[in-house]
Amino acid sequence: MGLFNRRPKLPARHRPELAADERVLAWARVGDGDEAASVATNLGLWLPGRDGRLGWHDILKAVWSGRELRVTPAERLAERDGYLVVADAPTDTYLLLDPGELPHQVRARVTKSVAYTEHHPVPGGAGRIAARRVPGVDGLTWTVRYDPGTPVDDPEVAAETDRLVAAARAATSPGEL
Repeated sequence: MGLFNRRPKLPARHRPELAADERVLAWARVGDGDEAASVATNLGLWLPGRDGRLGWHDILKAVWSGRELRVTPAERLAERDGYLVVADAPTDTYLLLDPGELPHQVRARVTKSVAYTEHHPVPGGAGRIAARRVPGVDGLTWTVRYDPGTPVDDPEVAAETDRLVAAARAATSPGEL
């Protein structure tokens, strides 16, 4: 971008309370007015109507239609030994008439947070095991998102998931990521 094509600075009224090491990467007004904005930072995504930042590692899906940004965050269901069980939280949709670099930053940051992902069968269903990078945290955060209809609380499912996560962790070394 040339000097004269620079995007306007984020207005103070839309600036979230950033952490000391957090910086704004991109932003866009939400809707056709100037009441709300979505702000992408190095640590996550600030969205209207949501308290606090949504970390890149907490976004399961982000879809850009050309006009709307749809964000599906992870809902934490359970904490097991060394991993979290998550599910899709309700998807929020944001109309961005002048999106600028926001959709690109969201896609790049969510994708960059994924260090490992693999879909595995488990008794009575299947699930996706993922390891995500969390800004400012050493190591990886492991999650399992079961397919709809999988008996999440079944002891056989939990045992097989424990085994699959342990195998994935053992096969995944920091040098390979």
